[in-house]
Amino acid sequence: MAENIIIRVQSPEGMKKIASTKRETAAAFLKKVAKEFGFSSNGFSIYLNRNKTGEILSQNKTLNYLNHLDPPVKHMSFHAYIRKLTGGADKGKFVALENISCKIKSGCEGHPPWPEGICTKCQPSAITLNRQKYRHVDNIMFENHTIADRFLDFWRKTGSQRMGYLYGRYTEHKDIPLGIRAEVAAIYEPPQIGTQNSLELIEDPKAEAVEEIAAKLGLRKVGWIFTDLLSEDTRIGTVHYTRNKDSFFLSAEECITAGHFQNQHANACRLSPDGHFGSKFFTVVATGGPDNQVHFEGYQVSNQCMALVRDECLLPCRDAPELGYAKESSTEQYVPDVFYKITTTFPKDPVFTFSSTLRFPIENRDALGETQDFHSLATYLSQCSSSSCSFLDIVSDFHLLLFLVTNEVMPLQDSIGLLLDAVKTSNEELAQTWKKSEQWATIEQLCSEFHRDLWIMPWVAQLSPSPLQLCGPASTAHS
Repeated sequence: MAENIIIRVQSPEGMKKIASTKRETAAAFLKKVAKEFGFSSNGFSIYLNRNKTGEILSQNKTLNYLNHLDPPVKHMSFHAYIRKLTGGADKGKFVALENISCKIKSGCEGHPPWPEGICTKCQPSAITLNRQKYRHVDNIMFENHTIADRFLDFWRKTGSQRMGYLYGRYTEHKDIPLGIRAEVAAIYEPPQIGTQNSLELIEDPKAEAVEEIAAKLGLRKVGWIFTDLLSEDTRIGTVHYTRNKDSFFLSAEECITAGHFQNQHANACRLSPDGHFGSKFFTVVATGGPDNQVHFEGYQVSNQCMALVRDECLLPCRDAPELGYAKESSTEQYVPDVFYKITTTFPKDPVFTFSSTLRFPIENRDALGETQDFHSLATYLSQCSSSSCSFLDIVSDFHLLLFLVTNEVMPLQDSIGLLLDAVKTSNEELAQTWKKSEQWATIEQLCSEFHRDLWIMPWVAQLSPSPLQLCGPASTAHS
């Protein structure tokens, strides 16, 4: 028999004693409190402490709160879901979050191996696709508009689609109970081939260096972004609205890619026997909205979709990649709700992890005539010499730091740690200390040579025969 207890509840109307048991659920207890005080079922809050911390939440109350937000939230946060599972009297002692497997279990000795034999012990369970109750990330926020604008510049100038990896951090989202917000501080654009309607990623020799630099800056790869934009009227800058309820939000091909990335970035979870469950990695699509302006839409595919992708059960149709089908089943099968939407926002007050107001060229944009080399570094530093920005502001650029580490003339991978710490902590004193290093002195010397050449070149052009006078700034193609 459950042990009876008395709980004292203090309110402006006075204190009341509520009879309860140690095994009673929070929902049942809240109903008793509502009845005793004459409150509506969801019109009050109870806290463990007088300073209104430690709110006692029931599943129904959390969902009611989420449904009344604007816009309504269809999925509870993952940590709220965990709290629900572990909120009973046993504190989740027997809770285990099992990862879905679509593969036959190996080691079954009662029959010949597949395809000659199979049994209920080794056969994977059938999967019924359902809406996921929770999501691992509740909001995506770009620190400022500049990050997104620089990424979109490639499409604006070429008309070709573009992809990038999002680097940032996960923080508390205070508007959602136990919610998580992903804050994007930088976009890294890997080597790729883009056209107006396709993207192909190329092997990236600098991938490990980028991860190492990001980690030292306190950042991690949190998601990926790609454009799907088609210009409608170049005079006023409008784009076509193509992704909607009458077409699709994510194509099957994109869902599979998202699932692949999410499987690569599994979410650590102590309640899972495997040590991981789901993923916080997300997808952002830059596409046309109902107002024919560029919108940023965030998504994650469900754990079920991740399992189908990992076990190679989900495939896109060859002639219609926006549609997909499950292996060994009908191509006419409808696959509902294998992804869910995340709100993507920009803050009212912009935040800048990288404070430089000048723009060092973005990597892998040779198609635009934008290159990362010592000519571009010399040009960048010459702009800084005429401004009042500090040395920390000068070097506080994600793409510049990548170049300093990965350039082939003088890579600074083994000697840039102090500078990365300075940028990470916004410490001008550390930055000035690194500025006095031999490595930076050598960089400045190289730049001065390139900068001298930049000053000589215009005079040479004026004295050259007429055919060379055609040389000048490259024209920019606009979409």
